[in-house]
Amino acid sequence: MLKESMPFTIEQFYNFCNEGKLAAVKCKKCNSLYIPPKPLCPKCYSSNFEWVFLSGKGKLMSFTVIHIAPPEFQNLTPYIVGIVKLDEGIKLLGMIKNVEVEKLKIGMNLEISFEKSKSNEWPGWSRYYFKPPG
Repeated sequence: MLKESMPFTIEQFYNFCNEGKLAAVKCKKCNSLYIPPKPLCPKCYSSNFEWVFLSGKGKLMSFTVIHIAPPEFQNLTPYIVGIVKLDEGIKLLGMIKNVEVEKLKIGMNLEISFEKSKSNEWPGWSRYYFKPPG
């Protein structure tokens, strides 16, 4: 559990990423988890949240290979994007790196990692991605 006085914003989410930590907001009324943070719980309409750290470990549910990307990501093509169901039950979309597409399998274990932004453009936040464990 984290300090409740920290704002429940996307900026704070990425501040945790800068520290190498994956955090979600947890609704104190119904215990639902959200990434990115939301101002209101869609399940019970509460705005009473707390930050919690997540393991960053999970299983691959789905993936695709991006060949035609927006200008900001064109230099990365082709790249893999997938949905990972984290051990805590929440699903998170992210890039998948350090594995060949032919070796990706639905249900395989992945873990989160972080990298500093290589861009001088706003917002310049650290980014997360998934990779095979180890």
